Amino acid sequence: MKTKVICFANNKGGSGKTTSCSNVGCAMAMLGKKVLLIDGDMQLNLTISYFDEEQALSFATDGRNIHSVVKEEGDVASAIVQTGIEGLDLVPSSSLMSGIEFDLFPKWQREFVLTKCLERVREKGKYDYILIDAPPTLGGWVMNILVASDFVVIPVEASPWGLFGLANMFDFIRQAKRLSPATELLGIAVTKADERKKYFKQTFETLKTLDNARLFENYIRVDSAVEWSQDQSRPVVIFKKTSRSAVEYMNLTKEIMSYVDR
Repeated sequence: MKTKVICFANNKGGSGKTTSCSNVGCAMAMLGKKVLLIDGDMQLNLTISYFDEEQALSFATDGRNIHSVVKEEGDVASAIVQTGIEGLDLVPSSSLMSGIEFDLFPKWQREFVLTKCLERVREKGKYDYILIDAPPTLGGWVMNILVASDFVVIPVEASPWGLFGLANMFDFIRQAKRLSPATELLGIAVTKADERKKYFKQTFETLKTLDNARLFENYIRVDSAVEWSQDQSRPVVIFKKTSRSAVEYMNLTKEIMSYVDR
């Protein structure tokens, strides 16, 4: 099977983007797939989902990170680290990602730098999926991530502010498709849902009316197990497999895979 690249992107912070990327990737590995996670955000949250802060910071300074790869236009394989979970590897981030826009600006075909960095890993076919956590911005680096991806998942928080900026995200994806026609918006995943709140239903009903985006049937409800798992640097699907959010992330993962593998 050809390696599929899926990015998790939303220009609004607090959408559950990193948590979703981490748990979907881990659930894929638990289902027997080979998965590579790439932390594209300077906040290092995806890296800290698997390593303590000290280890994450060491990756950020020793060259084993996505910033070093992109700056040198190298092979992403040089920055891969093992998470300790079978079938699941990670390319850490770096706090130096704050300067990535300046690093990209003078490069030739700058929107395709990440695509080239992923070429060899994709050609080798070691991984079934590569999942990329994009930062909550819209700029040259996120454009790189979208152009390098086959599919885009937009996590959306079920809150009054959750839909804010979604139109800008759709427009940015349309721009990416001009550069990479194969890039496809896979769907919207609702996170942090509280079914007791009126705005949850409003958010869901609004998203259902969108003509240009699939709304995943499986959504993620508010669950304290997620915070506890983050405190232990573990995805909730591993940390507490029987928790509500772990079950929901596993179901969302199966739904995502059913569309990606068609």
